[in-house]
Amino acid sequence: MAKPRKNRYIAPMPFSPFDPEPPEAKRSRFRPIPIRMLVPNLITLLALCAGLTAIRIAVENKFEWALAAIVFAAALDGIDGRVARALKGTSRFGAELDSLADFVNFGVAPALILYFWGLHDLKSVGWIAAMFFAICAGLRLARFNVMIDDPNKPAWAGNYFTGMPAPMGAITVLLPIYLTFLGVEQGSVVIWFSLLYTLAMAFLMVSCLPVFSGKKMGPRVSPEMVLPIFVVTVLFFALLISFPWELLTICTLLYLASLPFGWLSWRSHERKAAAEKTGGVPASVAPPGTGTEDAPVADAPQPPVEGQPNTRH
Repeated sequence: MAKPRKNRYIAPMPFSPFDPEPPEAKRSRFRPIPIRMLVPNLITLLALCAGLTAIRIAVENKFEWALAAIVFAAALDGIDGRVARALKGTSRFGAELDSLADFVNFGVAPALILYFWGLHDLKSVGWIAAMFFAICAGLRLARFNVMIDDPNKPAWAGNYFTGMPAPMGAITVLLPIYLTFLGVEQGSVVIWFSLLYTLAMAFLMVSCLPVFSGKKMGPRVSPEMVLPIFVVTVLFFALLISFPWELLTICTLLYLASLPFGWLSWRSHERKAAAEKTGGVPASVAPPGTGTEDAPVADAPQPPVEGQPNTRH
């Protein structure tokens, strides 16, 4: 009598590309993207187009239009984040796109404009200055992305940037060109001043200087301030169109003059925070990043951490 055969487990054969009917693979499907998330990115791309166009126009020695394109890109950079937050269209993709666009618009484009305008007369020295400014802008943006998610920052630190922001760095570094349009002769003295001034603006961008951000302004405006805001906005754009170089020069000088006040305001906040930690006894606080703070302020907040102007998406 034959013994019954035991049922043996047979492992399934692995899939072979030569099988006549391979099993259907599950395809990952992406969810539809709402329009509200595309609008801020379109604004960023429009600003990038303005920055790239500024480079092309500068090559053609049309510096008036090149500067206008940079100012237009800075204006778009100032509203794309607010639009994203208002529409609740923030995303990681938008944040990375914004940083890359800022590097081109406010790092590469101003550097090339300055080089084509006058720094090329200094040959290699002028090119090094232009390249140094672009590199500092890239380092500044990289530091911004790293510091954005710092969980140890105090609430008031969001009112400050660490170093001059890239858009304002681009607007201020072009001051020598504004002056030539106002009638200053473009001689060797102006060119050398432009070289030193470019290096100084580059250092300000990568410095630890606390700078007012203006990003903590409330999303709502009191009723009594609506009409004054409308009047000031219309007046500003009317002056920008009618007297662009005068207005840009004045705004640049006023902005540079306001930098020490940001540092003083930061120190005031540090003193208050240190007093709270030491039981209300004020303590002297050294400038941020110097490493010379007194012992009672060892636990004081670290140097200013960015707000969230460009981490919009």
